[in-house]
Amino acid sequence: MLGKIDHIEIEASNAEEMAGFLKKLGYEELRQTEHHGTSYELQPADGDGPIFEVHTVEGEEVPGINHIAFAADDVEGVAEDLREEGVENVVDPYYVEKTGRTICNFRDPDGRRFQAVSGSE
Repeated sequence: MLGKIDHIEIEASNAEEMAGFLKKLGYEELRQTEHHGTSYELQPADGDGPIFEVHTVEGEEVPGINHIAFAADDVEGVAEDLREEGVENVVDPYYVEKTGRTICNFRDPDGRRFQAVSGSE
């Protein structure tokens, strides 16, 4: 139903500092967006692997992994399949202009957030 991991979103106490750390590990900056303030998207230098999307925590957020997103060709179809499989808390797909992605959020039995996404570069 879901494809490879598209991205992992990390909430950091300082997004710029975390982006610098990932660059030391061999990641390259793909782009910056104004998603959750200034957000950094970094990819492995060889382009093979998921993107890390990093932003600075806001409000009641705490540093850590916010969600793992899976690539999907048909996010609407995935949302329907998830509901048919009995997955609870499936949010209707919606487009996020700042990232250019259509996403569908859902949660595992312990409440962790996952996404199905399409349209990412």
